[in-house]
Amino acid sequence: MVDSVVIVGASLGGLRAAELLRRKGHAGRLTLVGDERELPYDRPPLSKQLLTGAWTEEQVALRRKPYDELALDLRLGVRAERLSLAQRTVFLADGAELTYDALILATGARARRLPEQPELRGLFELRTLEHARALREALRSKPRVCVIGAGFIGAEVASSARGLGCEVTVLEALPAPLQRGLGSVLGNALGKRMRDHGVDLRCSVAVAGFEATGEGDARALTGVRLTSGEVIPAEVCVVGIGAVPNVEWLAGSGLTLDDGVVTDAHCRAADGVYAIGDVARFHNPLFGESMRLEHWSNAVEGARAAVDHLLSPAEAAPYAHVPSFWSDQFGVKLQGAGRPRGDDELVFAAGSADTEKFCAIYGRDGKLTGVVSASMPPLVIQYQKLLGAGASWEAALAARPA
Repeated sequence: MVDSVVIVGASLGGLRAAELLRRKGHAGRLTLVGDERELPYDRPPLSKQLLTGAWTEEQVALRRKPYDELALDLRLGVRAERLSLAQRTVFLADGAELTYDALILATGARARRLPEQPELRGLFELRTLEHARALREALRSKPRVCVIGAGFIGAEVASSARGLGCEVTVLEALPAPLQRGLGSVLGNALGKRMRDHGVDLRCSVAVAGFEATGEGDARALTGVRLTSGEVIPAEVCVVGIGAVPNVEWLAGSGLTLDDGVVTDAHCRAADGVYAIGDVARFHNPLFGESMRLEHWSNAVEGARAAVDHLLSPAEAAPYAHVPSFWSDQFGVKLQGAGRPRGDDELVFAAGSADTEKFCAIYGRDGKLTGVVSASMPPLVIQYQKLLGAGASWEAALAARPA
């Protein structure tokens, strides 16, 4: 019998798991632990609406109803430090020990840092509400901005900064933005859009270090130094080079860790222990590969799969998820689904790389692997259904609009 459930991680996945447990009738003890002091909030708007001031902090809240309705033991601003599977206990940094019948790990990921990244005024990462507040304040004076990394976060920050009137340089190690996931055709098209909006995009470059002035805690960024020796002048720099799953506290616990917490077909990492969202690595039968996904949809659907199995293991279906993602940048809404790779075959189902609206599909080994569109959501939905059905590449090509 499951009486006490502990959820570690008070962001999207953790909160949705708590809400689902109550909605599905769990009446026992429910504890939600988060290392931030903020109530759970939505992260995608941090690089867009919140950064530009279009939204208030109240608008990024994940729950509008009173938390009292969930009858939670809500513990914010405290880190989980250790897990004992044998004792079924989570040990917190404040000395508390939480015993559980079931445990859900939703600790997410943190921003990846550059090797030997210094602490400088003006040097930012963007992963938390606190980061967004500080960066938003720094952008008020319209400083020169340098963004390291032209992935989704980097492109969104660059777009927001340009919208605020800042001079922006983007540095990317690959020959084109998003090339690893979307390929050179779309990557170059997105790069052209950046440049058309006034961004100085530099591809195939590497960062060697930073220039700063001042001493001690007052040291402030003045530029970003490339391996070529060139210095990009900047008062603000945002490092957007990916994320690292928060698993260090689980070392020695007995869980299998491999760029995340490894789970089975039901999001289960051990007896009574589940992992969901950015921190979880699972085998996705729809794509035949092990994956760790940093997508909003995976946190929500993973929470549902874990709760279903926790409450009714005999009836729960295996977790088979079609990843979906979106990005607002430089006046276009990119939407996608699946698991595309830069070396996949690419065909445009509608439009082309240089049109305002397009839909591109990706295939590999005779199967549809992904879809990416600009402002054509109906086609994304259509191909997302085909991805869920394991459609062949031939069927995907046949489904293109006449």
